[in-house]
Amino acid sequence: MDIKEQLEQIKNNAMEMLKNNEDLESIRVKFLGKKGELTAVLRSMGQVSPEDRPLVGKHVNEVREAIEQAIESKKASFMEKAMQVKLMAETIDVTEPGKKPEMGHRHPISQTEEMLVDIFVGMGFSVVEGPEIEYDYYNFEALNLPKNHPARDTQDTFYITDNILLRSQTSPVQVRTMENTKPPIRIISPGRVYRADPADATHSPIFHQMEGLVVDKGITMGDLKGVLELFAKKVFGENTKIRFRPHHFPFTEPSAEVDVSCWECGGKGCRVCKGEGWVEILGAGMVHPFVLKNCGIDPDVYSGFAFGMGIERIALSRFGIDDLRLFYENDERFLKQF
Repeated sequence: MDIKEQLEQIKNNAMEMLKNNEDLESIRVKFLGKKGELTAVLRSMGQVSPEDRPLVGKHVNEVREAIEQAIESKKASFMEKAMQVKLMAETIDVTEPGKKPEMGHRHPISQTEEMLVDIFVGMGFSVVEGPEIEYDYYNFEALNLPKNHPARDTQDTFYITDNILLRSQTSPVQVRTMENTKPPIRIISPGRVYRADPADATHSPIFHQMEGLVVDKGITMGDLKGVLELFAKKVFGENTKIRFRPHHFPFTEPSAEVDVSCWECGGKGCRVCKGEGWVEILGAGMVHPFVLKNCGIDPDVYSGFAFGMGIERIALSRFGIDDLRLFYENDERFLKQF
């Protein structure tokens, strides 16, 4: 068999294999690879007379081109079939009803905060927010807690520098408001606060507070009691009573811890109130004259009251939850209940 016949045979064999074999790479290697049949023919060109070599070389190139085109055509055919299969598998029946997206809802802490805001806004308070990264002055000194004050030891504050910290209370918002606003002032300041407390059933290093402040001429402890009584009735029920117990806060004088009659037993004593009939919910008092003076307000002309509560504590009471950590575990089985 001469070279021309051999080349035709190689071409025919390649075309036949392409009809029945999907392994295109193995076919390419068999006929066009370094050790392929067509390469072997090229290596035998030394046996061809010089005058026939151009013609044989041309024929070799034609066979190579024909095989390459056939392989590419087959490859394109395979890709087209694969695309058709994929499109069929991904076909969407637009006449079928869609899946209803699952709707989320407000977190129980956010629900509680919104409820509290609505109550106090209804009493004429304005909502004021402030930075969570705060200066030591606003978080402590302006509130009558100078450096080395023993009350600072109970705050377990996260300091960033000697003068900058993560606020341990929302009271700095009150200071900034009194510095920049002339009385009368009536505000609430909800937001996140930070203290280096270990996480347990009643503590968290991150939690939420809402503080209130009223400053005007002739403000008394009776005004404070009236506001907190209305708040308690709105949150815990119309039959709720409150009581003040003497306490000490550096920024208020006089100061009090505020309890509400147990919403579970009505004051008779139960597991919720630990048999006492009362549940502590917040701290309050008359704004200390030193705080007013620090903020540029004359304590001989103006007086005021302030109060502060943990929003998580209200939420725990409101929903009957006994472990603060449940709010932060992001367990949908728990959160969907609210």
